[in-house]
Amino acid sequence: MKEHVYFVAAYLRLSRDDEDIDGSMKSESNSISSQRELIRSYVREHGDMELFDIYADDGYSGVNFVEVR
Repeated sequence: MKEHVYFVAAYLRLSRDDEDIDGSMKSESNSISSQRELIRSYVREHGDMELFDIYADDGYSGVNFVEVR
């Protein structure tokens, strides 16, 4: 039996490299997909972690993000 289990959440952030040539975003960026798989793999490799949820800012970056209220 595991003594301690840490519930973790992943925060996935958009890469500007995932914009199409016209500046629009793909349905889900390659960066977001890659980050999601990397974090799931990392959590699977660590028996003391359980993935609670994944949050993604797909479509927002520091360039186009004005303010969230």
